[in-house]
This record gives sequence, C-alpha cells and structure tokens, in this order.
Amino acid sequence: MTQPRPEPGQSLTFRKTLSVAEQGFFTGISGNLGGLYVDRRQAQAQGLSDMAVFELVAGALFTTALGRLAGPDWRIGAISFRFARALTLGETLAATATVGATNGTLTFQLSGHVQDAQVIEGEARMVPVAPDV
Repeated sequence: MTQPRPEPGQSLTFRKTLSVAEQGFFTGISGNLGGLYVDRRQAQAQGLSDMAVFELVAGALFTTALGRLAGPDWRIGAISFRFARALTLGETLAATATVGATNGTLTFQLSGHVQDAQVIEGEARMVPVAPDV
C-alpha cells in the first residue's frame, strides 16, 4: 500500500509518558541493569527525581512519528540523537519529526520536548524498503 510522500516542512508529534512497567519491559529486552535506569534510590542520589528513562526508549518514540509521516514503504536508514539531559519516568516526551528533503530518501529533523524545554534533537533518514520504491 503506497501512500503519497510527505511534503517538506510537514511534521508530526507523538507524545508519551513512560511508566515503570514500560521501563521494566525494556530492561528485559535490553538486559541493561544500569542503576540509573533500574534503581530509584541510585537515580535520586545522582540528582534525578526518579529513574532515568532509557535513551533508546525515548528515541524510539520518534519512530512512531517517522513511520506515520513516511508510510509503510520506508524504513529507517540512519538516525541520531543528542540528549540535553536525562529524562525521568513520569515525564511526558513530545517527539516531533519534521520532513526535510524528499529526493530518493526522506530526511527529517527530530525535536523532543518536555513541557516547553527541548531535551532531544537529532536527524533521521528514511530509505525505501524495496529498491524500486
């Protein structure tokens, strides 16, 4: 099912508040038992209000916006993030993908906000799933 290519400047935001249960699922998937992510007391001793959200979980929220904008004929070819600070459980991340160029591949600027503060920035490139798209 082909959908029209998104237009430059078009954007989509996906918002999610990460929970302890979701953190537990990712701990099981990744095997990462780092204290900052799984031990509330250790995270608080580092100055956080709660356990830190896994950065790759926060980054994964952008894939929802990317997939909805690009459609089923595209997959991630490259993605990068820069995190201004640790995110903590209970914070709501607004993950926004904005279309840049659309020639052969699709490029996107990524911007993540908690309330009014930008906490993540990055870029993504989507490539065709099949070479003839």
